[in-house]
Amino acid sequence: MNDVNRVNRKEKCTTGRFRKAHPDQCQQNISAANVQGFSSLPGNIQDFLYYRHCRHFPMLLDFPDKCGGADKSAEVFLLLVIKSSPTNYERREVLRKTWAMERLYQGVWIRRIFISGTMASGHKKKRLNKLLQAEQRENNDILQWDFSDTFYNLTLKQILFLEWMETNCPNARFLFNGDDDVFANTDSMVHYLQSFMDNNGDKHLFAGHLIQNVGPIRTKESKYFIPTQVQESESYPPYCGGGGFVLSGYTASVIYRMSQSISILPIDDVYMGMCLAKAGLGPVSHMAVKTAGLHIPSKILDEYNPCYYREMLLVHRFLPAQIYLMWSRIHDPDLVLASSSSLGFSLQLTPEAIIF
Repeated sequence: MNDVNRVNRKEKCTTGRFRKAHPDQCQQNISAANVQGFSSLPGNIQDFLYYRHCRHFPMLLDFPDKCGGADKSAEVFLLLVIKSSPTNYERREVLRKTWAMERLYQGVWIRRIFISGTMASGHKKKRLNKLLQAEQRENNDILQWDFSDTFYNLTLKQILFLEWMETNCPNARFLFNGDDDVFANTDSMVHYLQSFMDNNGDKHLFAGHLIQNVGPIRTKESKYFIPTQVQESESYPPYCGGGGFVLSGYTASVIYRMSQSISILPIDDVYMGMCLAKAGLGPVSHMAVKTAGLHIPSKILDEYNPCYYREMLLVHRFLPAQIYLMWSRIHDPDLVLASSSSLGFSLQLTPEAIIF
């Protein structure tokens, strides 16, 4: 996929990037109010139950040629799928200049897409939509649907993206799926994915920060509150933390197919695990994915020493300025890596040590 072809495709698709909202929105399921105990549930849970059945929303921003078209999408080795709310302009701008930069690396293509809904209403909603439109004109890297971009709609956002991928980028080899406030070392991701001798994206892979032997949180005050009216089961299948994980194109397609027959759960990373479990597949742990942050063994050490991050795949959470600085520091040609003993833990992340 050479640069000339990329420019030509960009020019041909310019007139089709912005889609007007369709007037037919998914209607509220008023029968949800008949669920026992409905009136005592928090408003966001009530809204979720009213609209849980809704899976199709008007697309406001699209770039169907992001992967070069369905037939050429196999040329995309790593597709970065980044969850981003409309207000997070600074995060998107920094990522475009750092780890989410579209580029040819180690002989393979890295592509980027931000997935978003809408926020607010009235004039504020229009202004935010105009912001994304302006970004789209310059970068061609946003997919936006006309649904409310809230925490409990993250699963919906994932399903909408997977549906888009099935049509527009079905043969991408691998994906990184994560938040816009993480530091992701995409160099290390490519090296890791290229280390597989028998998997070029056509076999199962789903790796990240593995979470297992847990279940729904029943405390109303929690951000992750899931009442029995949403899920009766007291256990979740194994899943990877939603801050970021890597998966194969094959697995992304399997998850999408499974999702068609699984009711939406508002915790998106758990929902991915549910889809994997239904397919008889499972996630694996990767010790270089730190969705709970990186624990530094001593308070006297610099927690932002680039030697800690050079071989990591992902660390959650970073501010935009911290992402920019860390990306710059790990690519400093004069950086001298400290010894493992001085850092307090080993950074030798061989494939055998990473996956278990």
